[in-house]
Amino acid sequence: MNRSAYVGSLRKVLAIGAILAACFGLTPSAKAQTVEDIKKKGELTVGMLVDFPPFGITDLEGKPDGFDADVAKALAKYFGVKANIVPVTGPNRIPYLLTGRVDMLVASLAITPERAKQVAFSDPYAGIRIVVYGKKDAAVKSPEDLKNVTVGVARASTQDVSVTAVAPEGTQIRRFDDDASAVQALLSGQVDVIGVATPVVAEIEKVAPGRFDTKLTLREQVHGIALRPGQDELLKAVNDFIAKEKASGELNAMYKKWLGTDLPELKKP
Repeated sequence: MNRSAYVGSLRKVLAIGAILAACFGLTPSAKAQTVEDIKKKGELTVGMLVDFPPFGITDLEGKPDGFDADVAKALAKYFGVKANIVPVTGPNRIPYLLTGRVDMLVASLAITPERAKQVAFSDPYAGIRIVVYGKKDAAVKSPEDLKNVTVGVARASTQDVSVTAVAPEGTQIRRFDDDASAVQALLSGQVDVIGVATPVVAEIEKVAPGRFDTKLTLREQVHGIALRPGQDELLKAVNDFIAKEKASGELNAMYKKWLGTDLPELKKP
């Protein structure tokens, strides 16, 4: 499949959530949710990746943990309810939101124009870089060099889109279910390089120091909390929460706790 055809297929995948929502009567107008609705329910149900360290992991008891988990818990506390964190994957997180299985996503979801057609994004609460990273002897100095190596990515992720957008025709791109599988493929030699976010690079360096290096920077991205479209009152409350946590320094403290550095400057695209 050529690059333009694959990008088109990704757009179709992203549209599936909206189609499912309409089929099950869960369109935004039919399922508008407010802060009061959440307070009456007594809990905030949040979809979160658990395979994207240090943003999303599982602790020794198998419970969701990481930076996104801390943000989700703080947001639930802000609303005066308990947090119910539901593990999601890269491909199913938007469908989970649009079909009402979660109230919102704190799931390392990059704010992109394509996704903004499906969901309503809050102001940014985190930011990272997407890079090509791999074997030190892999000769990759420009996107054109990708045609000479095998590239691994998590399917339907921002990494996938970023690599697909620059890879020459004929590039061997292997798509895995999640970042953990792509990383394992790199570690085991199944692929030469991977498209990956910088926090994952930091985790790889802990277990395989000196084996790999960063080849290219593909994009800078910011993450937003995602809601169903039409929930203006709830979106405002989420943005008020983010502004409060930034002003107090709490958001920076959470980011520094998990990523070891200060929160970068965040601007909504």
